[in-house]
Amino acid sequence: MYSNMNAKILILLFIPLLAVPIQNGFSELEVATNSIVFSENQPLFVYGKGLPDENLIIRLFAPDETIARFDQVTANDEGAFNHILITWPSSSSSFPFGTYTVEVISTEQNGVSQKIDVKFTSTTELVQVPVERQINTLVFAPETAAVNNSFRVFVQTTSDGLLIGNDPTKLLETTHVHLPSGKVVKLSDSFKTLHQGLYFVDYTPQEKGTFVFHVVAFSQGTISHGSAATLVQTQDLSGIADQIIQLNSVLDETSKELVTLKSEVQEFGSTLGNASRNIDASVASVSSSVVNIEEASSQINSLLFPIVASIGIIVALQVTILARRR
Repeated sequence: MYSNMNAKILILLFIPLLAVPIQNGFSELEVATNSIVFSENQPLFVYGKGLPDENLIIRLFAPDETIARFDQVTANDEGAFNHILITWPSSSSSFPFGTYTVEVISTEQNGVSQKIDVKFTSTTELVQVPVERQINTLVFAPETAAVNNSFRVFVQTTSDGLLIGNDPTKLLETTHVHLPSGKVVKLSDSFKTLHQGLYFVDYTPQEKGTFVFHVVAFSQGTISHGSAATLVQTQDLSGIADQIIQLNSVLDETSKELVTLKSEVQEFGSTLGNASRNIDASVASVSSSVVNIEEASSQINSLLFPIVASIGIIVALQVTILARRR
């Protein structure tokens, strides 16, 4: 293993090392790696040159910009250093495939640093894997909204499938919204962090029309765009739904009142029926009374007729008697 490593180091000696300028010229910091594409169980060898006997910090950043490995080495009296930063483990949620960044920081040269992007893939054979970093930006906004009603817009930023980003004011620095009137309003200062790589902004529209949210994510020299549109109306679906619920409530109350009225009408009809039956009974009773009166009248007539006849006879006899006396 170490013979292969030495062979690789000898080959890499022909690769030019990196140097960056500082205020007083070029820094004494040169960094290289044994490869730029790695697979499982392969070592990541970092070497280069700095100031004699200076301490150097070596960091390995994962695709989500978190620190996956952190080491400190000391250069020799000639300024050279070499270090096996990591032997790549099996791919997992802690070490997924993707683009990693190796950073070497000088502790004595005003904090100057060097970065190299490397790729961790399933294989390095027969396929030339480009070492590049891609950012994907997704924007989630409601399709419809209402004037003067706040709604929430979510933004997700990923690289190699992992959430990236920390400070939205820097990551989403040029994010803005296009108003229906044609104006452009900056939104980067309004975003809040829900989680690393997940951000949101609460927006309240003041006019009707289509609002286009244009999100621009910028990280490690790579830019990504995402957009979403929201149609703002006088009233949104939730308001219409509330009105429908209120209408259903009114209809339910009306239905209950109709049932009550129907019950009262039925009771009134029953009362009228009873009254009609009582009137019929009263008429029958009156008719019966009239019949009884007629019978009583005939009986009275039959009783009075002999008496009246007798009185007539008596009167006639008296008249006869008086006539004879004269």
